Amino acid sequence: MTDVNFKPALSPLPRDDASSRPRSGPEGDDVLPYDLIELLFFAYRDFTKDPDDVLAKFEFGRAHHRVLHFVERNPGIMVTDLLAILRITKQSLGRVLKQLVDAGMIEQREGHHDRRQRLLYTTERGHALAVDLTLLQQKRLERALIGLPDGSDEIIRRFLLQMIDPEARPDILQLLRSPYDLKD
Repeated sequence: MTDVNFKPALSPLPRDDASSRPRSGPEGDDVLPYDLIELLFFAYRDFTKDPDDVLAKFEFGRAHHRVLHFVERNPGIMVTDLLAILRITKQSLGRVLKQLVDAGMIEQREGHHDRRQRLLYTTERGHALAVDLTLLQQKRLERALIGLPDGSDEIIRRFLLQMIDPEARPDILQLLRSPYDLKD
């Protein structure tokens, strides 16, 4: 039997010892944006928490939420297009999609011109769940925007767009069907 050796765990740096924490990037001149990185993490965690709680009642997870969301927003979406949006494997999507179809949330129809195509639609039940999940997230967004200066939502949209890889932005803007004139 092989010995398994673990490196000793690094002890966390004390919060009050700022001099011992890394304060700069590879060039040594920038303070690393730990606060922004961690705020994005915690914001995403809490943004997804409310839907996660509802989805757990169906024994669904975030993958189910993403599939349900994009099928609801794009009725008749082809499986290949959904794969491109989610950037997941066909196998991963197949498992989640089967569960959503079996639960009566999504239905698959043949393509209009090619019967091999699978077009995806939410059912009445799937539509109702997708709307409920979106309303939970809308409430969280509204709470976050209260008290911010007018136009903050536009700045946030631009910020989020800038977080997306530049080559993906045009496709995402088209997918959003946004009335906003968001440009790189």
